[in-house]
Amino acid sequence: MVAETSATNRDQSSYVDWPAIIAGIVLASAISLVLISFGSAVGLNFLDFGYGDGPNPIFVGIAAATWFLWVQISSFMAGGYLTGRLRRRHFDADEHESDLRDGAHGLLVWAGAAILGVMIAVGGIGAAANAVGNVAATATTAASNVAEGAADAVDPNAYFIDTMFRTTQPVDADAARGEAGRIFAQAALGDGVVADADRTYLASVIAANTGIPQPEAEARVDQAIASVEEARQTAIEAARIARNTAIIGAFLIAASLLVSALGAFWAAQKGGNHRDENTVLTGVFRRF
Repeated sequence: MVAETSATNRDQSSYVDWPAIIAGIVLASAISLVLISFGSAVGLNFLDFGYGDGPNPIFVGIAAATWFLWVQISSFMAGGYLTGRLRRRHFDADEHESDLRDGAHGLLVWAGAAILGVMIAVGGIGAAANAVGNVAATATTAASNVAEGAADAVDPNAYFIDTMFRTTQPVDADAARGEAGRIFAQAALGDGVVADADRTYLASVIAANTGIPQPEAEARVDQAIASVEEARQTAIEAARIARNTAIIGAFLIAASLLVSALGAFWAAQKGGNHRDENTVLTGVFRRF
């Protein structure tokens, strides 16, 4: 009767040791948090906003990626080792099966810690997005208070309506600025090129309102168009760099997660072997 009851309990019990897995997840998350905070403090120490040139962004990116990769792998391995060491072994399997079960527990630690890290990261991104949204809302409100005609610039018909009432006579300065803004906004909707008719009209309005010669007014318009185009190209280049950086970062994160999964699997197996061998690691703790 005793043997039958023991066998029945063993068949109904799960091979997954969740307390050991949770302990590994907590350890991996804590180590990751501490090391990332330390790395952030060291990284900020190299930034100097007061004078001189800043650090090379390529060097900073490589150093940050290397540190993050090392922190991620080492923390997952530590959590996997602890789980393998704490897991209760069922003696109904050979050594190879036991190693596989230890490694599986390490993978569960890796998965749990990764999901927890994503949840924390998403929460941080959400808070940052809310902060950026508040700043943008404040800036928009301030801009609308400064420029009363800003609403007309987003009206898709405002530009075409302006073309029907154009005049080369002196006009109100605010009205002229608003119309010029709508001309540039219309050009931005296309390829960023201001039409020749709009360029000539802007020069005539500037000459009429400022009293400068027509050629000088045209030179001012050309300079403004060149500045707008330069800013547009700068924005396009920044968007391209941000896109490429995001792609490279996504590949690096995926690769580091795969390497971390292998590390957690191996470390859990090593922890299970030390558990079975009653290894005390006297070489590490002998001073204590």
